[in-house]
Amino acid sequence: MNHLAIIGAGNVGTAIAFTALNRGIARHLSLFDINRPRAIGEMLDLRDGLQFVRPATIEAGDQISVCADADVVVITAGAKQQPGETRLDLAGRNAGLLRSMLPGLTRVAPKAVLLIVTNPVDVLTQVAIDLTGRVDGTVLGSGTVLDSSRLRHLIALRFGIAERHIHAHVVGEHGDSETVLWSSANIGGAPLTADWTDGRGPIDEAGRAWLLHQVRNAAYEIIAGKGATSWAIALAAAQILDALDQTTQSSVLPVSGPIDPDLGLGDVCISLPRLVDANGAGPILPLIATDEELAAIRGSVAAVKATLDKIR
Repeated sequence: MNHLAIIGAGNVGTAIAFTALNRGIARHLSLFDINRPRAIGEMLDLRDGLQFVRPATIEAGDQISVCADADVVVITAGAKQQPGETRLDLAGRNAGLLRSMLPGLTRVAPKAVLLIVTNPVDVLTQVAIDLTGRVDGTVLGSGTVLDSSRLRHLIALRFGIAERHIHAHVVGEHGDSETVLWSSANIGGAPLTADWTDGRGPIDEAGRAWLLHQVRNAAYEIIAGKGATSWAIALAAAQILDALDQTTQSSVLPVSGPIDPDLGLGDVCISLPRLVDANGAGPILPLIATDEELAAIRGSVAAVKATLDKIR
């Protein structure tokens, strides 16, 4: 990845910029924001630290031309989620922003992969696909990558085992109707439903319900405490950007994108485990799920579709 552009120099956008610089993800970084002083200020602050990261150049401005010829554009601009407000409540305002922005963006960066981070991410990913006509995976959303990280952290605390050994996906809407593929969740290949001989398992139905509740409501607690989420979503976005930078191998991530019609789950964007590489969001992995889990996924599809029907 040569040129990474980030639209929105607020808390999330600048956190992603900072994380990308530290990970050496791109050689050229652009920040676009309609608040020019903010964009320039963040650029100058980041430039002051270039000695401590891999070589890179940074520019910023309030003209969409700053994103010209980007390889990947991360869209974080939008209204903030307020305490007590669901992600889906944001839909109308932020969909309007996309409609005004995307025509100019696609003119200056016609080949860029578009990564939607702004909430409600599933709704806005679908809106962006509708507006651009791209159904080839080059428009995708950050989806439930962060939610899955939250789940794995909680399971890690429960079992006292490092997060990297825990394989569990939150799927569906990034929001209140998301669910977990418990039937395929495991630790180092051992199902979470297994009875561990040292007394650390299994996670029963009540425990699974508690974990899902904690994951679903994590953002609300953070918003109440500090006003917005930023650092963890930046790390999640960086994980997706790392995958988008790979040409020889794919990563498996629950990013948001269109559903394979053969699955019979619906026709809107939600998160399911997919292959992700330099071509964008690829095929969905073979879906191992119980009837109950499939019903929950369909509930997510219905929630996203209901919002889309209101704003289209």
